[in-house]
Amino acid sequence: MTQEMPLEGLRVLDLATVIAGPLSSALLADFGADVVKVELPNGSDGMRALPPFKDGVSLWGKVTNRNKRGVTLDIRKPEGLALLKRMLPKFDVLVENFRPGTLAKWGLPLEQLHRINPKLTVLRVSGFGQTGPRAHEAGFARVAEAMSGFTYICGEVDRSPLHLGYPIADGMTGVFGAFGLMTALFHRAKNPELPGEEIDLSLYESMHRILEFLVIEYDQLGAVRERSGNRSQYAVPSGVYRTRDDRWVSLACSTQSVWERLAQAMGRDDLIDDLLYQTNADRVANSDGLEEIVTDWFAANDFSYLSDLLGEKGVAFSLVFTAKDAYEDPHYAARENIVPVADSELGEIRMQGIVPKFRNAPGSVRCAGPALGQHTDEIYSVLLGLSGDELTALREKGVV
Repeated sequence: MTQEMPLEGLRVLDLATVIAGPLSSALLADFGADVVKVELPNGSDGMRALPPFKDGVSLWGKVTNRNKRGVTLDIRKPEGLALLKRMLPKFDVLVENFRPGTLAKWGLPLEQLHRINPKLTVLRVSGFGQTGPRAHEAGFARVAEAMSGFTYICGEVDRSPLHLGYPIADGMTGVFGAFGLMTALFHRAKNPELPGEEIDLSLYESMHRILEFLVIEYDQLGAVRERSGNRSQYAVPSGVYRTRDDRWVSLACSTQSVWERLAQAMGRDDLIDDLLYQTNADRVANSDGLEEIVTDWFAANDFSYLSDLLGEKGVAFSLVFTAKDAYEDPHYAARENIVPVADSELGEIRMQGIVPKFRNAPGSVRCAGPALGQHTDEIYSVLLGLSGDELTALREKGVV
């Protein structure tokens, strides 16, 4: 007998495009929610245009939209809007990331959504939020990261602010979206007489929230945090170091005990009692000299030796992994961090496993992101009772 997953029975209608909103619904789908992904019939969701590709198929979308069923629907057309209204009573959650006011312009303000389904919880994802002077501006991850203060503190001291190689604001917003939905649904479960919640989530606020020291540091000290490259500004030594055999290692001495174990591993017990480096505050104040010592030590040794020694001494470190390293790593394998999954377009593919891991009712990766409209006939016939002739007519009009 298949074990029931935590969110089985929860139904989510995902109208969102690209990454943040779809990631929120995918996280729920990982734990059993029935998520229906809605796309325009022409396949213009930006996710399908994002590389990398194989045989013309976006690989990224296979992960972001995993565990979902996919339909096509043009809600800009009257017939499409009518179908959407018929679908809404069947769902608990609606996820959208249109410019603020777009659904209202199409005839679906929150009041109308709740007239159709009073219990519907609506997650609205946008660049800058549903209110405020920038609410109607276009917003993407990089723009949000810049506005949040995150980009300013990334990069080398003497160079420009640095964007990372991944839209981290989309990832953080996806997690906050899933958290927001579960919080709203828990509250509704405790108060069933209440209407469904409206959740206003912006990309820049998700990033700003996790940068916990930025605002209070400026508020209390008048200090603006600057860039420091790979060096930590709050725990020293901590950075990225090159080994003699040209590998890169990340090291974090975030506690006094780890620092002392590193000094012992380096054969430099004298540094522990050195007045320049006795406390973390001392090490931060005198970081240049200490970082030079640590950098030289790494450069004089091969990674295999360092890995064994640092592991034995209990120092917090990691090789800076590539995707290939992760794919071949025994710890990744033991934790099932990369799992195989069947796909209708590409055959068996591999992607990230379930996070977090539940002991009693774990989630699962059951399928990759659907092909465009893969489940259109199934969902409209079963959910709405549409006939084959009706679906054909809707296709001819470009509605589905």
